[in-house]
Amino acid sequence: MEDNHAILTVDDASHNPSDIMTVNKYSVLLPTYNERENLPIITWLLAKTFTQENVDWEVVIIDDGSPDGTQEVAKELQKVYGEDHIQLRPRAGKLGLGTAYVHGLQFATGNYVIIMDADFSHHPKFIPQMIRLQAQHNYDIVSGTRYQPGGGVYGWDLKRKLVSRGANYLATLLLRPKSSDLTGSFRLYKKDVLYQLINATISKGYVFQMEMIVRARQFNYTVGEVPITFVDRVYGESKMGLNEITQYAQGVWNLFVAI
Repeated sequence: MEDNHAILTVDDASHNPSDIMTVNKYSVLLPTYNERENLPIITWLLAKTFTQENVDWEVVIIDDGSPDGTQEVAKELQKVYGEDHIQLRPRAGKLGLGTAYVHGLQFATGNYVIIMDADFSHHPKFIPQMIRLQAQHNYDIVSGTRYQPGGGVYGWDLKRKLVSRGANYLATLLLRPKSSDLTGSFRLYKKDVLYQLINATISKGYVFQMEMIVRARQFNYTVGEVPITFVDRVYGESKMGLNEITQYAQGVWNLFVAI
């Protein structure tokens, strides 16, 4: 199979604003659960980043029935930034990360879609680099990677770092996706590409991200990478537990058997 995956550093991409950035619209899908402390700050950072880059943008907040008042905060943000920039598309409860993207995508009005976390694990400052890299090479997907030079992880203890590295190594060994960060969830997609990948993806929860990038290779989509620094959440508790780790291991095996 042809290798359509390329790893580029920030220096490979143009640092001058591209015309493409001004004629396209970028929709950020932001799944939330108990993120009332984080949501105003991440939204402010996104608005600041897109405004400075003169990019047309919107944030689609997919809240899974947070009991901490996340939706009330989102409604206040709509008053500040306007409903043309902030969409609130709640769901009844926690239904999984993959289905959150399916839900949010049907409301996205941009022709490019960015998926990321709301807890500051992913900093919006990397988005312009991702947009420029995509525009320069017309990539179908640009993925933020923690595991290439210039990337990294901060706020994790040694055990968690080893688990993450081991998980990526296991999946890479079995699935050979030609991606350095299978479990990463900070990515830029062409909207039609994301539609096809979501329709083809079977996994739910945290395995969803891994299968998406594996399916991208299966469909011969081109993928670029931008090194990012991943920072553990500032407020709230991590939603990763033993159940998610078990799902991941099972998901790797299921994909290995199926693909």
